[in-house]
Amino acid sequence: MFQQILDPILGSLVLSAICAALPLILLFVLLGVFRVKAHKAALVSLLLSVVLAVVGWQMPVGQALSATAAGVFYGLFPILWILVNALWIYKLTVATPWFEVLGRTIRSISNDLRILAILIAFCFGALLESLAGFGAPVAISAAMLMAAGMKPLKSAMVSLLANTAPVAFGAMAAPIIALNGVTGLPIQDLASMAGRQTPFIAVIVPLILVFIVDGKRGVKQTWPVAVVAGLVFGLAQFVTANFFAVELTDVVAAVATVAAVLVMLRFWQPAESMGLNDDVELSGAENLVSTTVGAAVPASAMRSTPTTALKSARRSADSPDLNDNTRPEPRQVWKAIAPYLIIMGIFSIAQIPAIKAWLSVVGSVTFAWPGLNVTDAAGDPVPATMFKLDHFKATGTLLLFSGLLTMALYKVSFRQGLKIYGDTLVQLRWTIVTVTAVLALSFVMNLSGQTASLGAYLATAGVFFAVISPLIGWIGVALTGSDTSSNALFGQLQVTAANATGLSPVLMAAANSSAGVLGKMLSLQNLAVAAAAVGLVGAESLLFRKLVGWSLGLLVLITVLIVLQSTPVLGWMVP
Repeated sequence: MFQQILDPILGSLVLSAICAALPLILLFVLLGVFRVKAHKAALVSLLLSVVLAVVGWQMPVGQALSATAAGVFYGLFPILWILVNALWIYKLTVATPWFEVLGRTIRSISNDLRILAILIAFCFGALLESLAGFGAPVAISAAMLMAAGMKPLKSAMVSLLANTAPVAFGAMAAPIIALNGVTGLPIQDLASMAGRQTPFIAVIVPLILVFIVDGKRGVKQTWPVAVVAGLVFGLAQFVTANFFAVELTDVVAAVATVAAVLVMLRFWQPAESMGLNDDVELSGAENLVSTTVGAAVPASAMRSTPTTALKSARRSADSPDLNDNTRPEPRQVWKAIAPYLIIMGIFSIAQIPAIKAWLSVVGSVTFAWPGLNVTDAAGDPVPATMFKLDHFKATGTLLLFSGLLTMALYKVSFRQGLKIYGDTLVQLRWTIVTVTAVLALSFVMNLSGQTASLGAYLATAGVFFAVISPLIGWIGVALTGSDTSSNALFGQLQVTAANATGLSPVLMAAANSSAGVLGKMLSLQNLAVAAAAVGLVGAESLLFRKLVGWSLGLLVLITVLIVLQSTPVLGWMVP
């Protein structure tokens, strides 16, 4: 048996906490200062953590290696099993004409750029985030906005900011599932808590989008539809995360919001419509972009430059009648949204009590990870040593079934579907290395006691930790570019500090995810994706300066909410 020690470095909690933080500091320095590739930075940080676990925290070498293997396994299943199958479904739709039909359906609803910002970036982007993630929602929505007539810089900003609302439940709730894996807290409690935080951000985001597109005039003329979109999205997130299936949170929210906006536009239209000729770039920023990236072409040429995202979305050769911007026929619309309906249907069936119980019996195995026998400083077993393998009812498995049905519906051959799956694995190859390395790092830190030492030190902040907690999540996502990775790194730290300070561990763990999403618009990965999607490669620093104020402002708002939830004022919201 290995028992964790809180102050192994010269008997000092302060020195132990500093040493425990070294792998995280190294990760952030490599990513943020030296701009090392994420997978390389994660592997180097993992190696340092293993050395510290053995030398500093006196963890047996065999158990340190076993902890590494446990983290790699958890990264592969269920996290990457979800991400790979979700992105595969998305790529199946892009490989057919029906993805263009879906985009054309949205673009045909209105010629007002402010409303299109809500429909494309906020709603359609959330739908893509529920499946693809990893920059795909930002790239596709930015390209579609530019195709609709919005200026490049503004398209990138709108897409980046809109991507904050769905991230906590993105990729079929992968961040929440990762949080459950490293903390051992009930997944439903974590989902319910996040579902009582992120809706407050979702309500505000559409108003910010129309302000970015058209300033005060945009808010004044389109606030009714922006408020409706935000309220419906937030309410759908709350209801689905708390009472339905956490994996479907973003799918339900996006579909419900699109439906609400469509119904509203039948009875209400803004007093004026903002089209292509009315779009003015922000404060002459387009000229600044030209200077920044050294462009030798005029801004108008940059606007017309086709992007990789648009090229992949167009299949005009396969769909000669689906290439204009007229509204598709109802039959075409239904077929375009069919993959999402299939996913909702399969997940709904899996929630039927009898089927859910059957899947839990035949498709679930709980076991102790071999080679691990770890107790915390108090002598209690550490939850991370136990694994629950849900092979049949796992989110990734249900997505695999959904993908097979999508193939049948779209008449995609088995050979083509297999090729697309292989392409998906190739596209995610470095992401796979990054996620498994980050999960291995988190497991080594958690099981060796490094996280406990760091958490015990942060707990000396007392109830003030409720203010620090959201900032930790924000920093994690801003630097790693992933809410899933941030939750894996800091989830257990949040729980350790919460238990020591008397705060709710569920609240602090969920705060890491809910506040973390606000850092995603500033992550280097997302900024690079957005800049490339609109043909402004090299303008990442400009996008950062334009968005940092919004990111910090929203962080302050959600921090206030979380602090109030840690007090009797809003404590009743904690499950």
